[in-house]
Amino acid sequence: MDTQDEILTAYCGLYCGDCLRFHSKAANLASELSLELEQIDFDKYANVKKMQIKDFENYRELISLLSEISKLNCDTPCRSGGDGCYEGKCEFKECVLSKGYQGCWECNEFENCSKFEYLKPFSGIAPQQNLLKIKEFGLDKWATKREKFYRWL
Repeated sequence: MDTQDEILTAYCGLYCGDCLRFHSKAANLASELSLELEQIDFDKYANVKKMQIKDFENYRELISLLSEISKLNCDTPCRSGGDGCYEGKCEFKECVLSKGYQGCWECNEFENCSKFEYLKPFSGIAPQQNLLKIKEFGLDKWATKREKFYRWL
């Protein structure tokens, strides 16, 4: 039986439990706020209020941003069938499954794999460092030694 750490370990070496998208309260709140604003026709209020407060001119941009934030929700880790970090198909998942691996840590080429470029703006080289830790400590014991998911934390 898989441990929680094994379940939350993404194919690429990131830890789903550290992700802003995983069980995102922000995504749910953005969705609720957007719905509430729509139900009370806040757009009409904002249209009048912008005459007094200039920032209300940006109301449509706020609604658009709330819509995008509400999509940043992930309830299922990628190794359990979730969509993962990608907006489309996850290149890591496709590659790993095509090779019959559990994750990138089983691949001898992960340290130089170009797929990690997608994650660098968020995670730097943390995924590759995590993959080395998975190889060293095992899938069930690496997580307490993991690198941060996001570079800015």
